[in-house]
Amino acid sequence: MDSILRLARLVGALCLLVGLFTRAVYAAPLAAPVVAPRASSNGPLVFAHFIVGTVANRQTAGDWDVDMQSAKAAGIDAFALNIGLDSYNTKQLDIAYQSAANNGLKVFISFDFNYWSTGNPSAIGQMIARYASNSGQLIVDNKVFVSSFLGDGLNVGAVRSAAGVPIFFAPNFNPYKTGSSDGLDAAFNWMAWNSNGRNKAPSPGALMTVQDGDNAYKNWLGSKPYVSPISPWFHTHYGPEVSYSKNWLFPSDTLWYDRWNTLLQSKPRFIEIVTWNDWGESSYLSPLSASHHDDGNSKWANDMPHEAWLDMAKPFISAYHAGASKPDSYIKEDQIVYWFRQNPKGLNCDGTDTTMGPANNASGDYFNGRPNGADGVEDSIIVVSLLTAAGTVSVTSGNKATVTYNAPAGAYLQKIPMGVGSQSFELTRGGKSIIAGTSPKEVSGSCICGIYNFNAFVGKIPDQGFGTLNAVGAASLTQGLRVATCQPQATLNGQPAAGAPPRQTQAPANPSPSAAGPSPTSTAALPIPTPTTSIAIVKPNAASGCNGGTVAAGLSGNFIGLCQFSCALGYCPAGVCVCTSNGSPSWNAVVSQPGGCPKPGMSDGYAGLCSFTCARGYCPDSACQPNC
Repeated sequence: MDSILRLARLVGALCLLVGLFTRAVYAAPLAAPVVAPRASSNGPLVFAHFIVGTVANRQTAGDWDVDMQSAKAAGIDAFALNIGLDSYNTKQLDIAYQSAANNGLKVFISFDFNYWSTGNPSAIGQMIARYASNSGQLIVDNKVFVSSFLGDGLNVGAVRSAAGVPIFFAPNFNPYKTGSSDGLDAAFNWMAWNSNGRNKAPSPGALMTVQDGDNAYKNWLGSKPYVSPISPWFHTHYGPEVSYSKNWLFPSDTLWYDRWNTLLQSKPRFIEIVTWNDWGESSYLSPLSASHHDDGNSKWANDMPHEAWLDMAKPFISAYHAGASKPDSYIKEDQIVYWFRQNPKGLNCDGTDTTMGPANNASGDYFNGRPNGADGVEDSIIVVSLLTAAGTVSVTSGNKATVTYNAPAGAYLQKIPMGVGSQSFELTRGGKSIIAGTSPKEVSGSCICGIYNFNAFVGKIPDQGFGTLNAVGAASLTQGLRVATCQPQATLNGQPAAGAPPRQTQAPANPSPSAAGPSPTSTAALPIPTPTTSIAIVKPNAASGCNGGTVAAGLSGNFIGLCQFSCALGYCPAGVCVCTSNGSPSWNAVVSQPGGCPKPGMSDGYAGLCSFTCARGYCPDSACQPNC
């Protein structure tokens, strides 16, 4: 039997490495001094995969600062900037490289071969050359570091020639598609989750572990460096609001903790976190408040922050940099990091979940209802204690009995049975309470927003607060939902610990330029737009202007983001939008770019809104087109 299982595992590994790597990629600045860079070309390095397509609306280097500063504070050395063939690439790379240089982080390009052609190596080389001498560029072994997503069949020699500079090439090639690693300096493995070998969750008789992928890459590379993947989570639930559908998850209950411990033992030269900001696949670490647009992902990302995973990772990253095998000596304060899903896995949401299209039974993908892999997760509260000395941890999960256990000094994981209701945690030592708190998020026995959501809420004791989605990030949250009570704003109302920054509990009434649009670069005033249809304009005044609003009853949810953005700034056209709050709006007559107009086929009701919002950096491609 053992030999049969080993053979099955080997066959699964071959299947994965031949056919995996199918992934859909989507698409207030902080003052920061110029500081010494962290990255070294000699020591072990930690990268984070950054999906540029999710931040196409950024306007200045300052819009990137919150990501750069958060990553550096956690010990991350560089961002892998994933790019396709989009018109905004050059602008976003320019300001990302500038922000990296300003903040002492490094970046490098990761070419996404879902879009780039392996048949055009000269264009790839030219893009490398454009940023090769930038001070934000990661240099390894005196070479420009470059990576990819996919790309088998690329003429690497031709890329090197076109680049005209020495490059350290570490692509995501497949060992069974690219027969030899000759010509490569290293290689990156994307698959950071256990699977069935065919890019879905493990199933009976079909298990491909992350370690199986590690072994395949290491055997293929020989003595060359391996870029080891690590990911905190994977869940996606797309439906007809985008042009494709994805509805599955990989088992990730204790993945983040387990993988860090594995990597401290294996000590690869490079580690790549998958990902920093792929909200669409729930693998994000970036604050939800970081400037980005919404492609439907807010349905499962809203109210689900992940920043505390970075806090958990800090001592592990420090240990990795130092070559240590345990994080314990790098834990400087007592903390409890916890995470859980918002619903038990058996909850039936089929009556309300309409975000997905029809089931595709032939392929085994079910684009409506429960996601593929839902049965493979645990109904547990995952608790990681990071302690300076041993203590006693007590966890009360909803309607379950309190669980109390002894936690050693260092990092320690415990799984607690999930109960519906509030989640409370306490650390005591010598009979004295050291830290305690209750999560602002509860486990619910109902389907929030009417959908299956297998994303994770991640929190920390002591609570330091977390970012929440703004109006731009939540612009399409209600699109396609049947549940009318679901609002496109954050709803958590937990209180931060004493001395911590205040938590924002709802979408800002006045979006800041970095959150909802660009920092103004022009002093040209924009006249109040006049729509082509008869729409009364509520012009703000010092006493009682509109400073918040939403779409008018009976109109398409496609207006929600536009109305929220414009009404918050005092322009709330009656008949299309409804003013929901009054006060002294921050009338933003300063614009940074030309206004927009409705996309072909859209009604004239969009005219004034597109003109107003596009001029201020929010120009959603679901309704508007810029520069017209």
